[in-house]
Amino acid sequence: MKSFIQAASVVTAGVVLAGSANAAEVLVNSDITVDTTWTAGNTYNLQQQIYVTSGATLTIEAGVHVISDTNVGGSLAVTRGCQIHVQGTQADPVIMTSKADEATWVGGDPQQGTWREGANEWGNLTICGQGYISENVNLPIGDPNYPTLNTPAPNAANYGVMEGLTEGFPGDTRVLYGGGNDDDDSGSISYLSLRYGGKVIGLNNELNGLSLGAIGRGTDIHHVEIMNNVDDGIEIWGGTVNLKYFSIWNVGDDSFDVDQGWRGKAQFGLIVQGYSVRAKQGSGFGDNGFETDGAEDSDWQPVTTTTLYNMTFVGNNDTDAPGGSGDGATAWRDNARVQYRNSIFMDCGEKVVRDDGDDGDGASGYGHNGTLDWATTWATAYNAVPAHANDPANPALFYTAQTSGNLAEITDSVFYRNQHSSAYSAATAVGVFNAANNNVLIGSVLPDDAPIARIERGATVLNTEVPPKGCDPVIYLDPRPRNEAVTSVGMAPNDGFFTPANYRGAFAPGGGATWLAGWTASDGFGFTSSSDVGTPFCTGDASDAVLCQCGNESDLNAGEGCKNSLGYGAILTGSGSNSVANDDLVLTLTQARANQPCLFIQGQNLTAIAFKDGKLCTGNPTERMGIEFLDATGSASTTFSIVTEGNVNVGQTRYYQTWYRDPGGVSPCGTGSNFSQALEITWN
Repeated sequence: MKSFIQAASVVTAGVVLAGSANAAEVLVNSDITVDTTWTAGNTYNLQQQIYVTSGATLTIEAGVHVISDTNVGGSLAVTRGCQIHVQGTQADPVIMTSKADEATWVGGDPQQGTWREGANEWGNLTICGQGYISENVNLPIGDPNYPTLNTPAPNAANYGVMEGLTEGFPGDTRVLYGGGNDDDDSGSISYLSLRYGGKVIGLNNELNGLSLGAIGRGTDIHHVEIMNNVDDGIEIWGGTVNLKYFSIWNVGDDSFDVDQGWRGKAQFGLIVQGYSVRAKQGSGFGDNGFETDGAEDSDWQPVTTTTLYNMTFVGNNDTDAPGGSGDGATAWRDNARVQYRNSIFMDCGEKVVRDDGDDGDGASGYGHNGTLDWATTWATAYNAVPAHANDPANPALFYTAQTSGNLAEITDSVFYRNQHSSAYSAATAVGVFNAANNNVLIGSVLPDDAPIARIERGATVLNTEVPPKGCDPVIYLDPRPRNEAVTSVGMAPNDGFFTPANYRGAFAPGGGATWLAGWTASDGFGFTSSSDVGTPFCTGDASDAVLCQCGNESDLNAGEGCKNSLGYGAILTGSGSNSVANDDLVLTLTQARANQPCLFIQGQNLTAIAFKDGKLCTGNPTERMGIEFLDATGSASTTFSIVTEGNVNVGQTRYYQTWYRDPGGVSPCGTGSNFSQALEITWN
């Protein structure tokens, strides 16, 4: 009976089925007003801006694809008092994207898609909740049940109009967010990938990848990805919602943007700046990484007060093109109070800490009307804020995300390759690099010294500004920590939300798959690997039994070969599988020398001998698997069948290594060649 009722509710929600009884494209063309389930095996095509309203709950089963006709403008909004339950899993994520993206999927598999320049191809997911917000606008709602005048103190009658939801307003209460219930439960989201969205409604009115307005802490959100959005990645207005395990790539404005008094927490977040379309910065080219706005106006309550642990920020510090792309790693406005801990900040396009003061739309910045000024905010303990006329009646219960430290701080974090002339000026001025904060500033720009395992960038892309700004897009990333990021001084508390993690950044050290594996577009597009195949050995570390020649050990870099004339060692990785039947293992060499030949080698036994500037560890009998030419980044992959070329059978263990030419070599040897480390692989 339950399935019959659910099926009936789908039809009453304005759904038209096409296709077989077991799998169909479902055209969704009117609001969802009763409890509804979107079932696995079907594709749901949003034909317009669809609202979940009238207290309804929408459940989306694992594996469901919500795929809108490109440029039709379909989007999904959950209104106040309603719920959404996105029940994706790592094996069967829920994907929301466009038909143009789906067209690249090989065999209909979203993990076999192809990245494209693109965005604004459909709308987004918006959720409106009932938590407190600080929004200083008068709302021409035209409904006697909703006051039109917001107040500067916390007020359950303060509302805002959600960005991008304009249909029927004024008079349409579906577009409102806000209220007085910080424990509000808008549902749950797990393993959701949002791709190629962000419909542009008008100037400064665009849909973000995931928009969260006044969402309460009763809502559960984890494992969410935004890929190629035209505007912000995730934007939060007020409320107390917590987020865990989120990935934001190639969005056209700010990656993680909060405003109007968000008081939740976040952990394990990856931001990779880039571009979605070749438009101006902020409308296709990435802007700030974290943009934190306190309140509207800045003496209103609530004010953004949050703690973020284990963030990895990879900016776009393009030094080849005029202007560069990407602004602040962290931008601060209107009394925002933010604690960043156990994080990695690298390749920032401008300042690591950017004091914007105010948001430019009428707010008044730090220190307005008796509030704390910029410098004092960084020096004030989280529980020592001076009283203000607009305070809530119970500040200690109202602000619970911070439990130690100062209102504004960056601690126990690593800073690397932030090369802008004023990258650290504001951070230094507010004491970020004081010894007590346990931060590490890496002066080197060599890959050897990076706090992450591996990063590769593509050719520079220019946008439409005059003069143009440049972007060097990330085309491969292994974000697992290395060097100073492997171990942190402190860690997040075990408070029921945070996970104690004794490392810096969003990913645990060691081998194997990361939490991106199997469900994200970054994994499907090949930007990140599901897992590495093979066990590395024969590295260039000085602790190895056979030392590198000429004193060129890579002491700080487990997993690399001996140092080459560029100052770092080459890395050989395996991807695909070690299955004889599949024969899909791909060996990839990186950090070698550009435009030089390299030779992939398979050995049947172990050996370890000094050879030229490196170490040869693949013993006889050996197979010369084939010669490739390294590209301009010093990278090359195998293009041949390893099983066939290497005569491999099930159960056999083989050892793989790559030799490459290194003009000039390492003095005093000067032999002009080197080796990567080696991989041990047992075939099955």
